[in-house]
Amino acid sequence: MKPVLVLQHLFNDGPAYLGSWLRNQGVPFEVLNTEDGQEFPAHVDDYAALAVLGGEMSANDDLPSLRRAELLILDAMARGRPVIGHCLGGQLMARALGATVGPSPAPEVGWHGIALQPQAQEWFGAAGHLTVFQWHEEAFALPAGAVALAGNAACAHQAFAVGPHLGMQFHIEVDDEKVRRWAGADHAAYRNLQQRHLTVHGGSRICDELPAQLPAHQAVADRLYARWLAPVRGG
Repeated sequence: MKPVLVLQHLFNDGPAYLGSWLRNQGVPFEVLNTEDGQEFPAHVDDYAALAVLGGEMSANDDLPSLRRAELLILDAMARGRPVIGHCLGGQLMARALGATVGPSPAPEVGWHGIALQPQAQEWFGAAGHLTVFQWHEEAFALPAGAVALAGNAACAHQAFAVGPHLGMQFHIEVDDEKVRRWAGADHAAYRNLQQRHLTVHGGSRICDELPAQLPAHQAVADRLYARWLAPVRGG
């Protein structure tokens, strides 16, 4: 099997549990981090699938790496190489497909519930409610032809599918280290968001909820990642 290509935008937003899952499954992968000076390739010829990680920037920012990521997303889709997008990655998928990305009705930081639609069963296994880890101020509209999978009051579109491709607004890739590192952020913008929005949780609350939430969260990640790679693994 060709390796999976993982697009990383910032040092502090690495693959985390996605990397652990790929290693445990024996799936080869390559991470390219543009903040480390690594350029994204022009095409996905050498890769079996594409994963796009998050980042603090807006999907609408005028950054060459973001536009290259969008071209890679479209290239992978055209070649039938499954794509999965996490937060900014999901926004870039939506934007590449012609949908808008803009301010979310309410920013979300921390553990938040989402409502799964009946059509989400193929990916998530069941309809109903799920708690996922969020850290975003912007959100995507639903691309034309995409299937809406989940949403909540703060963000109408939390996940969508286009055939074998999955875009998510949440961070299904987090592990214990990544959550605790992010929760330790102490800067004016984060404190201001906490004061203005009940949907933005503080670091102590996030860490207090971590032991109860993470095992089920990673079980969902196991299912989503397996479904994402099934077309190229014969599963």
